[in-house]
Amino acid sequence: MIQSILFVCLGNICRSPSAEAVLRAKARDRGLDLTLDSAGTGDWHVGEPPYGPMQKAGAARGYDLSGLRARQVSVEDFYRFDLILAMDPSNYANLEALRPSDATARLEMLTDYLDEPGVGEVPDPYYTRDFDGTLALVERAAERVLDRLG
Repeated sequence: MIQSILFVCLGNICRSPSAEAVLRAKARDRGLDLTLDSAGTGDWHVGEPPYGPMQKAGAARGYDLSGLRARQVSVEDFYRFDLILAMDPSNYANLEALRPSDATARLEMLTDYLDEPGVGEVPDPYYTRDFDGTLALVERAAERVLDRLG
């Protein structure tokens, strides 16, 4: 049974903290008690809060990202979490390379939970500037993740 989920993107300042905040709010609304966290495959933003425009877009939809801080994914995460969800194929490949052979966590893509043909990744709004579009996709995926859990 899935009790803990880690969301992973590149820098842990847009997509993965947003997914963490969205799933936390939706799980709370359903009365589910899950351990949630987010991390990045890169270390450029360790200790920093989520990107300002991402926080603003999240707040407009009712999600508070302000208390989150970026961290880099570690080998230990493959034992601490039941499920690790990557935001794009590049991060998935980086996670697969880091993953120990005896890891207990399942590794999947967040978009695997969507029934939307052609959606193979969560676009990075740091580059696309479409913060609302990213949040809308994450919201749809989060609902599906929770549907499968419960």
